[in-house]
Amino acid sequence: MSSDLGSATDPDVVLVGGGIMSATLASLLGVVAPEWTVTLFESAADVAGESSDAWNNAGTGHAALCELNYTPQGPDGRVDTAKARTINEQFQVSRQFWSHLVRTGLTGSPKEFISPVPHVGFVTGEQGRAYMCARHAALSAEPLFAGLEYTDSADELAGWAPLVMDGRDPQQVVAATRAVSGTDVNFGALTRLLLAQGEERGVQVHTGQRVTDLDRLDDGRWKVTVTDRRTGEERCVRTRFVFVGAGGGALPLLQKAAIPEIRGFGGFPVSGLFLRTRSPELVTRHQAKVYGQAAVGAPPMSVPHLDLRLVDGEYSLLFGPYAGFSPKFLKAGSVFDLPLSVKADNLGSMLGVARTELALTRYLVTELLQSRSARHRTLTEFVPQAEQADWDMVTAGQRVQVIKRDPRSGRGVLQFGTELIVGSDGSIAGLLGASPGASTAVSAMLSLVERAFPDRVAAARPALEDAIPSYGRDLSSDPALLAAVRADTMQVLELNG
Repeated sequence: MSSDLGSATDPDVVLVGGGIMSATLASLLGVVAPEWTVTLFESAADVAGESSDAWNNAGTGHAALCELNYTPQGPDGRVDTAKARTINEQFQVSRQFWSHLVRTGLTGSPKEFISPVPHVGFVTGEQGRAYMCARHAALSAEPLFAGLEYTDSADELAGWAPLVMDGRDPQQVVAATRAVSGTDVNFGALTRLLLAQGEERGVQVHTGQRVTDLDRLDDGRWKVTVTDRRTGEERCVRTRFVFVGAGGGALPLLQKAAIPEIRGFGGFPVSGLFLRTRSPELVTRHQAKVYGQAAVGAPPMSVPHLDLRLVDGEYSLLFGPYAGFSPKFLKAGSVFDLPLSVKADNLGSMLGVARTELALTRYLVTELLQSRSARHRTLTEFVPQAEQADWDMVTAGQRVQVIKRDPRSGRGVLQFGTELIVGSDGSIAGLLGASPGASTAVSAMLSLVERAFPDRVAAARPALEDAIPSYGRDLSSDPALLAAVRADTMQVLELNG
């Protein structure tokens, strides 16, 4: 990686932002168009410092195994598995591509970025148990979720998640599901590995270089203006394709590009806080990721979870999230990010959300006013015997939730997900939003490649099928392929332990 822009020439592709999305796209382009020249610009001193950093994301390896908000229950009591099935399919695609990269020389051991951790969904109360029972029945009928376990036995659950059950009222109704095939993913480590492999193929990675403007040229190319963060020197490169994978910084740059597809889009930044413990005793006893349910009226981002993490070879536990607020779109951003993102074309969307998302506003205000002792009380609802002295507060990454215009009503709506923006001529694209984000990066970037370079994809289909055996097929409707893919990825990614 270089902090010197002197070696940058006019490449075929420019990637803005050194996170998991740009790193994944660089790897996919190595399959689809290996002869293309690719240059990446990252404004920070190193890659993977924002949302892809291990402490700035949940690292769950989102596969909808334990995230209850992906399996909503309807008025008739039925649980809708469609979103869970889609997310799990997407994560299986990621695992296949990572396995391919490991086989073809990804530096280091898979254990540097992925490790097996059981995923547990946990609820309390009779209503919660009825939901969990219905959820288990619906999911266990799906091939992707075969083997999902259910219990409403406090004794059995104490074996799955001791810290959650120790000191809990024995009369309280509890229920849970467990998937022993879950994982923990360090997306920061994975990003660095992907880009290191990319550099071996000729990808130019420039850090400390901030992209400040995007302008369309008469010949159809894009002029990318880059400023050296150390010297202030400004330089321009020209390219046929730009991907803006800059996390919270994507919206302002797409607005500067002035493409019609970004009109009406806005962003609302939310930061996350977590309580963390590195106590060897606590970490040793809690070898799982346990996700609960959001409080009634609270947004999906508030789902409480006790999350086992493996970062740089050390285990820890995170509990949260507790919401914070900053007008910055990145942790290293500016307090003017939010106000400067308001434009004439998205003002209606922004004001519409301000009127309709009163519950979110109340939630954020309540969270911001919480004292340390109040946050600890929230922790003890999940971990009854937690001692305040064992836990410290850490600030996670900024999440910029997507605000878009509803085409039916014309009003602004807040979207808790990701949005891929692709220009009509396929010369520019960007990704907005947050969860499930990193876990579905391969599917998101595959979609981008298919939309921006359809001719390339057609020619490279055999190579894509070699890298992703299920490419173009539905694992949920092909049990034999699913079994083969699972066995292969578990072996290659060393997930049998």
